Amino acid sequence: MFDTATIALLRAVLDEMCESVLGRQIGARTHVASKILEAATRGEVSRERLRPMGRDALSQAPKMWR
Repeated sequence: MFDTATIALLRAVLDEMCESVLGRQIGARTHVASKILEAATRGEVSRERLRPMGRDALSQAPKMWR
C-alpha cells in the first residue's frame, strides 16, 4: 500500500498533531489517524498538505475524545 518512507511520514505527522493528546485519549488519535490515512490514500503525501488536515481532524474530534 505505502512505502516505508510514506509510512514514516504519516506516523510523524500523526505524532506531531497529537502531541497534546493524552495517551488514554485513543479516540482522538484514531480519528486524526483515519483522516490522515484517507488523505494519503487520495494521494496527499506531503507534510505540508497533511499537517492542516491533521489539525482540522483534531479540532473536529468530539471533546470527550480530547
